[in-house]
Amino acid sequence: MKRRKWYSKKNLYEVIFGTDTPAGKGYDIALLVVIFISVIVAIWESTPRPSPMVKTVLTVMEYVITLIFTLEYAVRIYCHPRPKDYIFSFFGVVDLLSTLPLYLSLILPGAHYLVMIRAFRLTRVFRIFRMFTYVNEGILLMQSLKRSLSKILVYLLFVLILVTIIGTIEYVIENGEPGSGFTDLPSSIYWAIVTMTTVGYGDITPVTTTGRLLSALVMVLGYTIIAVPTGIVSANYINETRKRVKNGRCPRCGKKVEEGFKYCPHCAEKL
Repeated sequence: MKRRKWYSKKNLYEVIFGTDTPAGKGYDIALLVVIFISVIVAIWESTPRPSPMVKTVLTVMEYVITLIFTLEYAVRIYCHPRPKDYIFSFFGVVDLLSTLPLYLSLILPGAHYLVMIRAFRLTRVFRIFRMFTYVNEGILLMQSLKRSLSKILVYLLFVLILVTIIGTIEYVIENGEPGSGFTDLPSSIYWAIVTMTTVGYGDITPVTTTGRLLSALVMVLGYTIIAVPTGIVSANYINETRKRVKNGRCPRCGKKVEEGFKYCPHCAEKL
């Protein structure tokens, strides 16, 4: 039987996108280490006035890391059976964003571009999201968030309407009072958001008794409203967990798995 070459598309796909082989698991661990180092480099480089030697080391490390991720991104496109699906997927976009900054800084030289380049380079922290690709629980959490998105958007719309109404009422109560910071509707809505989220900066505070009573009510209401997204995501997380043992299919790759398996034989997902 003819032996497959290690650099064939099928072999590369099994190693890069799969975790059910020693090579695949070793690749994932090595990539996690590189991602972790790259994030540390980005954080360290942002500290004020690093020494010239440290700055040189960080620059060299960034060049090496960028080269690694560029090659890895190219290989992923090469070996994926449907390259467009990967390129336009969430993690495909993250991979691209985390690779571009260094190249953009080379293309856009000049002192007046430095602020823009620095902003581009901050996108390197997107690499940390790639860790979810190699952790089963992280994939499960991402699936739960994806299924919760529509409900959370409806919830955010409701909260937006609520803070607009509360801010308007507080503006009517407090506007014109001596020492009141409720001088316009945007400021009043900002106060409602800060108060409802229980942040409480204290830059705008009511001065009337009625305004303070409404403020206290909003604070208490905030505790109940903040818990809603947590409940939505938790419910979907539980549902995703239960799906692991239903329909005889792996929740990650969707392939059929026979009873008695604790791990998917196709992608090594824990069942």
